[in-house]
Amino acid sequence: MDIAKYVVTDIPRRQFLSLSLKGGVALAVTPALLTQLISCKGSEKLAVQTAIDPGLINATLRKALEKGGEFADVYFENRISRRILMEESKFKSAVFGISQGAGVRVISGDKTGFAYTDEVTPEKLTQAAEIASYVARNTEVTKPIDVAFQGRPSYVSVRLPLDEVADADRLEVMQRANQAALDYDPRIKMASISYYDEIRGRTIATSEGVLLNDALPHMFFIVQTLGEGNNTRHMGRERLSKHMGFEMFEQFPSEEVARTSARESIAMLEATDCPAGKMDVVMQNGWGGVLVHEAVGHPLEADNIARQIGVFTGKLGQKVASDVFTMVDDGSLPNMRGTTNFDDEGTQMKRNILIDKGVLLKFMTDILSAKQIGMERTGNGRRESFRHIPIPRMTNTFIDRGKDRPEDILASTENGIYVQSLSGGSVNPTTGVFNFTCREAYLVEKGRKTMPVKGATLIGNCLDIIANIDAVGDDLAFGPGICGKGQSCEVSAGQPTVRIRGINVGGSRRR
Repeated sequence: MDIAKYVVTDIPRRQFLSLSLKGGVALAVTPALLTQLISCKGSEKLAVQTAIDPGLINATLRKALEKGGEFADVYFENRISRRILMEESKFKSAVFGISQGAGVRVISGDKTGFAYTDEVTPEKLTQAAEIASYVARNTEVTKPIDVAFQGRPSYVSVRLPLDEVADADRLEVMQRANQAALDYDPRIKMASISYYDEIRGRTIATSEGVLLNDALPHMFFIVQTLGEGNNTRHMGRERLSKHMGFEMFEQFPSEEVARTSARESIAMLEATDCPAGKMDVVMQNGWGGVLVHEAVGHPLEADNIARQIGVFTGKLGQKVASDVFTMVDDGSLPNMRGTTNFDDEGTQMKRNILIDKGVLLKFMTDILSAKQIGMERTGNGRRESFRHIPIPRMTNTFIDRGKDRPEDILASTENGIYVQSLSGGSVNPTTGVFNFTCREAYLVEKGRKTMPVKGATLIGNCLDIIANIDAVGDDLAFGPGICGKGQSCEVSAGQPTVRIRGINVGGSRRR
């Protein structure tokens, strides 16, 4: 049987463009019209939350469960988005998008029925509920509880709402980033700036009586820079993404994002071919956490455990990693890319310690998998849009802070490589085997970071890797990405500086 691999990436620019809006209405703006936006004073304010009659919701849930089943929910969504691209110091494209609709789901045993509609009308909701209910026909009927609004804590704060930001301000932060990249070094020959923001309104209602709604702002800013020199080229990349308002650029200036990308582009022009073999690897804090997201996180998602596949099946309560390794998924970290106030099933976000000092404590669940494996709901039921069913997904997943100083970890590493940035990778959830490409890496010689190297890949098995982590720093940091598992969703991956003893490194020359 073929097992689809799960992937996570830091979003190359062209994939970023293709993922921005699927369905709905999109208004494309030509490059000529883009220049007119600079004189705009503001953006038209559009509502992202549509008032849904609780009576209509109750009727839809009753229709969904009239043939049987033990659980049903209705998920309403309305998105308003902007996407702007700047290349070669020119604004190349802009898209304004509106997408809305609703999905109805019924759970009966291990089966799920689901249907969605782009039109939120009583007739279309009834039709979707009838289709979803077909999976539960001739089973015991569960009477839904009438819904009532519930208050929940919010983990997403906004000071400068996106719907009050002038389009000229959006273009300005892009122009500043572009200039900062080009000013960094004359060897920077081009910059590509991708800007995306959206407001996603959600209303979630369940047959358990839950009724919730919120509006989530989301920003994603990507800078790519092309460096040329030493008879080679290197494309650097840096990303910034938060669930917050336009104040993101006050806390994290776009110029700094650009300079970080440009620094990588210039540094890697001096890279030599990476040696191959088994060696110690020191991984810089931040986006390096994508390795455990991919290699450890996906096998800990409970849909895999319910199917009894993956390397962690049957290991709950057992020692699976070294004593210094603690792994957490926390969807309640304020304003992080993987944060929401509640998941897409209405379960409260919270801090979930998955592995504590090497001992496996918990899997990440949605409503269905929690029932299947007899575990609590952890708030990891996520969906790409109203067109998708929720499945167990990570949020902000990271190796927790340790006690070692980063400089001591490097100094005590005699030889190996220092990985400063990963491009992404993939994992087979059944075997736990993964591979990752290093975008920026350096040799480690006698406890010092020396020559940059290119063509490095990390290859291994997740259980071996987490058993061989012997040092964890006190400098926890995060990086943003998009996780692919049949659906895409926003995530953060994080870690402090860590050292892995004896990992297979792929390269193009002998050591």
